[in-house]
Amino acid sequence: MDDATYDKYILAGKIASSARNYGAGLVKSGVSFLEVANKIESKITKEGAGIAFPVNLSINETAAHYSPKYDDKLTFKKGDVVKIDVGAHIDGYIADTAVTVEVDTNKYRDMIKASSTALDAAIDMMQSDVEISLVGKKIQETIESYGCKPINNLTGHSLEQYSLHSGISIPNVSDMFNKSKAEEGCVFAIEPFATDGAGHVVSGQDSNIYLCKKSLRSRLARDNRSKIYFNKIQSQFKTLPFAQRWCEKSFTNFELVLRRLTFLGLLHHFPQLLEAGDGIVTQKEHTVIVKEDGCEVTTK
Repeated sequence: MDDATYDKYILAGKIASSARNYGAGLVKSGVSFLEVANKIESKITKEGAGIAFPVNLSINETAAHYSPKYDDKLTFKKGDVVKIDVGAHIDGYIADTAVTVEVDTNKYRDMIKASSTALDAAIDMMQSDVEISLVGKKIQETIESYGCKPINNLTGHSLEQYSLHSGISIPNVSDMFNKSKAEEGCVFAIEPFATDGAGHVVSGQDSNIYLCKKSLRSRLARDNRSKIYFNKIQSQFKTLPFAQRWCEKSFTNFELVLRRLTFLGLLHHFPQLLEAGDGIVTQKEHTVIVKEDGCEVTTK
């Protein structure tokens, strides 16, 4: 990794961390999801970064992938367990970070600590040539020591320029089939999830988060209007996820446009990820740069 790339990762991490902490302070009973998401995203752009993906505000049994609609009426309630997942980038070099906040109660304090402590343990292990499967094993053991379960089908992931999930997964459980090793200069988002439920997630309703698909269909689509819409969206968001609400000012009938492009296979509409046993879920996440004898956390 050259110095210029390193500096961009560090700056993205600093901005993402600041936005995450700011957002955590906004989450209170009666406050709207939309207000919090908009304020966090506005802070990211005001500090000079791009938004790497829509702010995720996933509560209780929803583990990930909920971002509010443009007219969302949801508000936080006492007892909600809120995962705030934030991404920022500088010229495509991404920082991905998350924290869990419990609204006005402390019922799930130990579960919040379980995912946080597991993240610390994983970070302590991360260095050049470490076996990724051993990191997953450590995450699992740490979460289980709190009497919780790790979510076995959610993982951390490697990051590359303009690529949020670039190929290597960091499991949250022991995975003997994962033969990957961390290499010096690699960038990873490590994100343990803890639950009191079944320990895995299933797909739920739509998340309001989209991604342009790499597909020949964009060339084969016969509807010229759909081609124009898709090209405009792809030009604006490139290879990074985007929110339904971000399209409000771009198209008159933006909801219909997004449904049409999804139907044609030009967009992927992410589902919400729900804990299969309706368990509460907590999450903690940092982005790290792997070094020969350790790693550097960019999102402290």
